[in-house]
Amino acid sequence: MSVDPTPLALRCPLRGSRLIEASAGTGKTFTISALYLRLVLGHGDEHTAFGRELLPPDILVVTFTDAATQELRDRIRARLVEAAQAFRDELSAPDPILTQLVAETAPEQRPSCARKLDIAAQWMDQAAVSTIHSWCQRMLREHAFDSGSLFTQTLETDQRELLAEVARDYWRLHCYHLHGAALGWVNRYWQQPDVLLGKARILLDQYLPEATQPLQELIETGLQQAAQQLAALKAPWLNWLDELEPLLEKARETKAFNGTKMNRGHTAGWFDKLRSWAADDEQLALDIGKGFERLTPDGLAEIWKTGSSPQHPALDAMVDLKTALDAIRGPEQAALRHAAAWIKQRFESEKRRRAQMGFDDMLTRLDAALQGNNGERLAQVIRQQFPVALIDEFQDTDPLQYRIFDRIYRVEENDQDTALLLIGDPKQAIYAFRGADIFTYLGARAATQGRHENLDTNFRSSDAMVAAVNRVFAHAETQFPRAAFLFQRDAANPLPFLPVKARGRKEVWTVEGQPAAALTAWYLPSEEPVSAEVYRRQMAERCATAMTELLLSGKRGDAGFMHPETGLQVVRPADMAVLVRTGREAQAIRQALAARGVRSVYLSDKDSVLNTQEAQDLLRWLRACAEPGNDRLLRAALASSTLGLGWADMERLNQDERLWEQRVDQLRDYRRRWQRQGVLPMLHRLLHDFQLPAHLLQQPDGERSLTNLLHLAELLQRAARELDGEQALIRHLSELIQQAGEGAGEDQVLRLESDAELVKVVTIHKSKGLEYPLVFLPFISHSRPAKKGEPVRVHDGVRSRLELEPDDETVRQADQERLGEDLRLLYVALTRARHACWLGLADLKSGQNKQSVLHRSAVAYLLAGGAPLPSSESLVTWLQAWQPDGQVVSVVPAPETQLQRYQPLHSESSELSARMPGHARFASWWIGSYSALTISADQPSLAADTALAERMTDDERSSRFVPLRTGEPASIHRFPRGPQPGTFIHGLLELAAAEGFAALAESTRALELLYPRCQRRGWGDWAPCLADWLSTLLSRPGLVPGSSLALADLQPGAYQSEMEFMFSASRVDVQQIDKLVCAHTLDGMSRPALQRDRLNGLFKGFIDLVFEHQGRYYVVDYKSNWLGQGAEDYTEETMRRVMAEHRYDLQYVFYILALHRQLRARLPNYDYEQHIGGALYWFVRGGESTAGGLWQDRPPRVLIEALDRMFAGQPDLEVSA
Repeated sequence: MSVDPTPLALRCPLRGSRLIEASAGTGKTFTISALYLRLVLGHGDEHTAFGRELLPPDILVVTFTDAATQELRDRIRARLVEAAQAFRDELSAPDPILTQLVAETAPEQRPSCARKLDIAAQWMDQAAVSTIHSWCQRMLREHAFDSGSLFTQTLETDQRELLAEVARDYWRLHCYHLHGAALGWVNRYWQQPDVLLGKARILLDQYLPEATQPLQELIETGLQQAAQQLAALKAPWLNWLDELEPLLEKARETKAFNGTKMNRGHTAGWFDKLRSWAADDEQLALDIGKGFERLTPDGLAEIWKTGSSPQHPALDAMVDLKTALDAIRGPEQAALRHAAAWIKQRFESEKRRRAQMGFDDMLTRLDAALQGNNGERLAQVIRQQFPVALIDEFQDTDPLQYRIFDRIYRVEENDQDTALLLIGDPKQAIYAFRGADIFTYLGARAATQGRHENLDTNFRSSDAMVAAVNRVFAHAETQFPRAAFLFQRDAANPLPFLPVKARGRKEVWTVEGQPAAALTAWYLPSEEPVSAEVYRRQMAERCATAMTELLLSGKRGDAGFMHPETGLQVVRPADMAVLVRTGREAQAIRQALAARGVRSVYLSDKDSVLNTQEAQDLLRWLRACAEPGNDRLLRAALASSTLGLGWADMERLNQDERLWEQRVDQLRDYRRRWQRQGVLPMLHRLLHDFQLPAHLLQQPDGERSLTNLLHLAELLQRAARELDGEQALIRHLSELIQQAGEGAGEDQVLRLESDAELVKVVTIHKSKGLEYPLVFLPFISHSRPAKKGEPVRVHDGVRSRLELEPDDETVRQADQERLGEDLRLLYVALTRARHACWLGLADLKSGQNKQSVLHRSAVAYLLAGGAPLPSSESLVTWLQAWQPDGQVVSVVPAPETQLQRYQPLHSESSELSARMPGHARFASWWIGSYSALTISADQPSLAADTALAERMTDDERSSRFVPLRTGEPASIHRFPRGPQPGTFIHGLLELAAAEGFAALAESTRALELLYPRCQRRGWGDWAPCLADWLSTLLSRPGLVPGSSLALADLQPGAYQSEMEFMFSASRVDVQQIDKLVCAHTLDGMSRPALQRDRLNGLFKGFIDLVFEHQGRYYVVDYKSNWLGQGAEDYTEETMRRVMAEHRYDLQYVFYILALHRQLRARLPNYDYEQHIGGALYWFVRGGESTAGGLWQDRPPRVLIEALDRMFAGQPDLEVSA
């Protein structure tokens, strides 16, 4: 039979359903892009072409991750562009695929083909290249009528809270009403809704028939059945024990059996436990250890010395007693399935009621629509929209996903009007834990019988490496009854291993000038099986030794990759990868490498950044920054391990009060930055203030810690967009940390901490799709067999099934499926290597058992087909099955441990110099406000972004509170002082404005609204006092001097609370402003001078209240300053002095300027003298004084107009007093 030399990418039929099996490194993505080219061009004859030319929106390409989607889209776009250049004859050396495509196209058609390819490349942003989840969501949205879906649904990526709420609903509806034994059982086994949900969660993806029996009845029935079985089992035992014990004691006295193997202590302990168990009606568990074997006919016969061993019903019953006890099932499984079925159904209905979808719902709802009454119509619409579909990584498909594509494209019918190309490698199906199902692939393989294609040439690895993999798996394929991947039955093998050819590589892996073996099997010499811990520790040390020796040889020029044109490229750390299964294995090899000076990075697709110490410490920092005055939180933050402060530093904080206050002020600054700029800038500031980058990078794993901190900061900044306030963000992070053990979201997976020349330590799952020059598998002998007593998943021929209490046969089947996946994992691991791979083998035992368990591992199956290792020394004999020749395969003892140090080569680099800008220096541009103006050198600048910033200047900078003396009445003068109380008072007046001043003028209503606010601040006792004060203040006449107007008289629409203003400032000299204001206000009295500065950008502020009365407009600013112990202290002179000391003159002048500009722009025939009433500064603690705490002024028109011109950037004009 002749073999068609045409590449598969050019001869594969593009109609009907077809399965393309692409072994590792055989150019799967290259083939997909070539098939895409052909579909765009309409390439092929009447048997292979699709029938018409297609554009990107017509071709569905599905893969399984967002990263793979983007890569595939980019690769296809680049291929389209390259092909267009080839058709225009712009490529000097096109590859064979393009060369043949161009050659098969008539010259006069080539420009047209180039245009088609250009159009397709430009259209790739609209191409249907997506993950299956996003495609299903799109189909539900675009075909809402046909699918019966809502037009608008919310995608909820985290539905854990809704699921917990549903579990609580189940608890309320089904568990609250329990009584008697059922209630006791639930309290003992389920305890609370969260525990129940944790148990039921693993059943939620299973088929669960609707529960019809009430939970009370179900539990009682299960308990009764278990009690009856247990009672029947125990019934004869007390009598049997009374008969058996004297019988054995008499035999002991006559020395009828070996007393060493069954002494009096043994029998006494066994009989005591048996009597206790038989006498207790409720005790199920029985543990007599070796007694289960010894107290049987065979057990006694083994130690009996004279005559025959005794016969007794108890001995016969003991043979099956343990099995009989294990078979007694209480109500746990039935009750758990009852709960899971109800929770699953309620969860689905709640999502639909709320118009929500999770990721899995996209698939289940599209599948339900396709299987429903309108399913054929929907399938037809989708076929018309996407006549061709290419499914990448098809081996990772689960049954539900395949059923969707099968319903649309009718795989077995081989519909010639559409094309469905399933592309994957079943040997790389390693994601069963995510729901991927190798049996789904095999079902599709059967449905496409006779329409299979194979990519059979490896473009990744060297000839020797390909030959090594072929040799290892071909040995198992031909020598063992179940072949290499355990699927052969008689003559049928739906998953065969087919050796691949090698394209080869130009460079050759050499050591000391000679080509080195591609596959090296290290064995750990031992006389008996070793424990997993010893194996992991020793193999990590020996592997690190070998890697270090290779790197040192590379430095000497003795190891590297010899290229025929460029010569030797020495081996570097970045050429090496260590593949592991668990974090413990990664830690072991990284520690061993670090001890030898070899740096490494760890990549895993399971480890969450929220499961790290840095996440815990960051949470402590945020809590302290949100409440800088909380000593306990501050101490916890400063003592965190990531911050790195020593015990001496902490002790100094305890002893030095000034140092402690500095830390408190530092955290207050962080909080202000958090409020103004966000959590990310705040955390960056914290990192630099504590010099954490420099500190962490000096530590062995500091890069990892720093990467985690920056990663967490980004996650928090993103989350903060949808959360309101600091406490909400803290609560969000705390919940994420608590849920981290349930699996990492894609954005939470640990990031690569460095792309420097480092060894990569990678999980095998994470390495899929990647390649490395040299690969080390030091822990490949490990296995994790299925265990009895633990839930297992098995395939029943139709679907994957979860067994909570598996029997022996189910455990055996689960372990076989586990071994099958381990074999596929080993295939993935071996095929990551371009040039060479090292395996670490040893004879292993499990726990205290001395028997070998090596045969349960995948690598041992490839050697001996699952047969147990006869002895530890036989491992070398086993390895001869791979025909070690020193060129393709080498078998050697694991290297002896050495502690050589590796110093990386530092390339000489030119001295770095900063680039100098070629433009003039940018002008300083910023947003300023009154509160940001600096009066003196020791005054801290405040934020300008919020009204809160301006309020913080209204009172004393330090809080002060003197408790009331016994019997002393509460008054506004004794209310706490400081920024926080002042802000609280402002908030009360803002509340009054929002509710309507008249509404709170009545003290009962005021108390009703104020009490909850006071209670939250810890000022509940002050609520009556504050309510009386507020109602009196709002009712006080004389708001405008000479009138009877009170705040309570202002009607909605006549005032605006918290009016924000902003206007431009063009290089305004602050000291010139100061000079003008001092000259025109407060009769020229002395006051603190402003420091030199310029306002350039925007000037912003918030006015507490603006109101209109009798055609004039007034600004009101509330001041909570404490001026004395009584109302008599709030005199005109005192208020005038405070206005000058705090420079409130500047504030009210800016407010009047803002009002002036607003009225001039909005009010017809505006005139300053006619319409501006002035500024009212209300010292609200002095409402009972003669002046009412009111201070009033209207700055002269000439001042306001001069300032107006200054801010507008007009020439300065001299203004006289």
